[in-house]
Amino acid sequence: MNISSVKSLFITLLLGFLGAFTATWAGLPAAPLVGACLVVAIASFCKLTTDVPVGLRNIAFAVIGSSLGSGITKEALAQSLHWPISLLALAVAVILIIMLGSWLLIRFFLFSPETAVLATAPGAISYILSYALNGCGDIRAIMVIQNIRIVLVATLLPFVINQLGFAPGHVTVPESSSFSATLVVIGITLLIGTLVRRWRIPASFLLAGMLVSGIGHYLDVVTGRPPYLLLFVGFTITGTMVGARFGSITRSDFRRQFFSSLCVASLACGLAAIFAYTVSAWLNIPYGQTFVAFAPGGIEVMAAMAIALGYDPAFVAIHHLFRTVLLFILVPVAIKYIRKHFRVVNGT
Repeated sequence: MNISSVKSLFITLLLGFLGAFTATWAGLPAAPLVGACLVVAIASFCKLTTDVPVGLRNIAFAVIGSSLGSGITKEALAQSLHWPISLLALAVAVILIIMLGSWLLIRFFLFSPETAVLATAPGAISYILSYALNGCGDIRAIMVIQNIRIVLVATLLPFVINQLGFAPGHVTVPESSSFSATLVVIGITLLIGTLVRRWRIPASFLLAGMLVSGIGHYLDVVTGRPPYLLLFVGFTITGTMVGARFGSITRSDFRRQFFSSLCVASLACGLAAIFAYTVSAWLNIPYGQTFVAFAPGGIEVMAAMAIALGYDPAFVAIHHLFRTVLLFILVPVAIKYIRKHFRVVNGT
């Protein structure tokens, strides 16, 4: 990194931590995540910041993953017997989000079928953008709509859960009494995450941390979650990373795609809320927890939010991982189906 890059990164992290401390002082829900995301998003839009380096992101995801694994106990795994029902409901919700969102963009905003599908896919953004970079759809429109959705969900979802009075989470895990044991878990996580990433598995460092910590807690080799200071840093870097996405959006693209982005995000969140409510009532799971699990945000951000709000992080992480894998299968099928459908409708 040259001096200019180091300076930009310093400013980015400074703004992220400033936002995190301010939100914590103000008592906001999921404060480090939301505060960092808001401040950095505004600064990125004004071209004052840069992206967060991959290595720093991976360390933050490893810390969050280690905290996720601390909630994996024999009692928690017993509850997973009900997860197939909610995973099936999530699959139906994802299909509806893509189909209705694509129809909305094509019918009212004149998007091409390829662009519409890739813009409305609720997650797996790295996969979606790589698909678009291969010449499928309008990469700029897809990037703007996807990034706006992620930032809106990351910043507004905690406020919605708090203001509507959803039952708060009660999953609490005490801090680890051994800082050295925490560092060992994170170190092993980084090693395994580096190896797993070669297989192009999404959220590799988050999942590696969850696996390493989960096995350690299940076998009683490790106890407790990482210290709050480490989690605070992990949440702040994750929020900073999400906010920095706005740096890739030009003001003209933002103005051009904001309304379509808002419509797509509202549709996706509305459908997620409906399905989450149904699952919550059926399985007697806190609605806030199912809402976070079904919300169309990134797996790392939603997992961090689950921890911050006191919901079962394993439940949330598994649902977002399932959705990510599902999108790998659904996106090519949806593009082919919508291409064929609109070719018939338009007679071309």
